[in-house]
Amino acid sequence: QVQLVESGGGLVQAGGSLRLSCAASGRTFSGDVMGWFRQAPGKEREFVAAIRWTGGTPYYADSVKGRFTISRDNAKNMVYIEMNTLKPEDTAIYYCAANPGGSILTKKYAYNYWGQGTQVTVSS
Repeated sequence: QVQLVESGGGLVQAGGSLRLSCAASGRTFSGDVMGWFRQAPGKEREFVAAIRWTGGTPYYADSVKGRFTISRDNAKNMVYIEMNTLKPEDTAIYYCAANPGGSILTKKYAYNYWGQGTQVTVSS
């Protein structure tokens, strides 16, 4: 059974930092793209960042570029996103997802597996 389990969310002041973690298990993810998405209240779930297990250039939404950094630890089957200079508009539930096809990085429909999400709240 595939499981993606996020952790690390919480409440932080604007300008602060958080690091989210995603523990992946239940299948071989080596060919996948791993992504982070977020969903704010009343809004669509949106792409945040993606990285291939095999390495290469990570991809970021313009809204987080320069502030967020996605990384992975292949040995531990973990994916992380380091979020710096947080803004109130970053407030959302953050989801980890796995994309077995690996060719379309920014679209929700390309990701077959999802975690339960972790809440990030940034106060002004």
